[in-house]
Amino acid sequence: MLIDLVKRSRPLASDAKLLVLGGGYSGRCLASLARAMGTPVLCTRRSLDATHADLLFDSNGQDRLDPGALEGVTHLLCTIPPDRDGNDPVLSKLLVTLRNLPLRWAGYLSTTGVYGDRQGSWVSEQDEPSPMLDRSIRRLNCEKAWLHSGLPIQILRLPGIYGPGRSVLNALHQGRARLIDKPGQVFCRIHVEDIAGACWHLMHRTEQGTPPTMDQGNLVNVVDDLPAPTAELMRHAASLLGCALPPLEPFDQIVDSLSPMAQTFWSENRRVSNHKLCHDLGYTLLHPDYFNGLQDCLNQDRLNPPDLHSPPRSTNG
Repeated sequence: MLIDLVKRSRPLASDAKLLVLGGGYSGRCLASLARAMGTPVLCTRRSLDATHADLLFDSNGQDRLDPGALEGVTHLLCTIPPDRDGNDPVLSKLLVTLRNLPLRWAGYLSTTGVYGDRQGSWVSEQDEPSPMLDRSIRRLNCEKAWLHSGLPIQILRLPGIYGPGRSVLNALHQGRARLIDKPGQVFCRIHVEDIAGACWHLMHRTEQGTPPTMDQGNLVNVVDDLPAPTAELMRHAASLLGCALPPLEPFDQIVDSLSPMAQTFWSENRRVSNHKLCHDLGYTLLHPDYFNGLQDCLNQDRLNPPDLHSPPRSTNG
């Protein structure tokens, strides 16, 4: 739970101020952590009626972000995806503004999809990216743009994100889970609270005088310890809920019935190492595997039942 993350975290310097560009699921979690730690936060959304909407920024349309509202921002997290042409909308619209801020740390949420298919082998930040999917190619282009932005940037490469209200538990409960078996296939994942925790930890390293450089880890995989098949995850989730599993579907028999997006989801197989984050950079995962993470999701969902009428979201967590 977020309170567990708060208990083990330390405040940033008293003059710290955080800007979260894109206050979606991951961005809101970091914003909540920062507020609990006493750090002022500005969070952008595409509508001022949205949760945690402090400022309006529409990456796909007319933005109204006033540079004056960002005065004093020292830390930045960008969660906004590439535009349709594969360009980064934040850098296209705000780079001059961001360069004029007293930034000490900037983070950009990317994807482990930039590694491409590795047929189940392990990859680390030392491996050259080899994206095969269009969305991963666009992400890699944005990574390069941020790395050449002149900002104190760290790229956080993320796998499938899960957490309260957005896990396989919810998919099972809502009757939209499929038990698909593809021998040898594994997926990596990360609990949303560990994204926030990793960002906070990396900010603290900067406060301690270790700014992000290539040697210090400006490319960081943020994944848990246990890559695993989706079917294995679902079986554990069903045991937590005490519910029946959906029928087993061999992948080679149902692949043609999957949507194009789902087919790309199953087309890549890799195990992603978190050695740099957890050993070189010293972060301790709050949820090191799906056993711990799904139990946390179950506990939080019971305390705050998710909105079952919200649109379903794909998840491998």
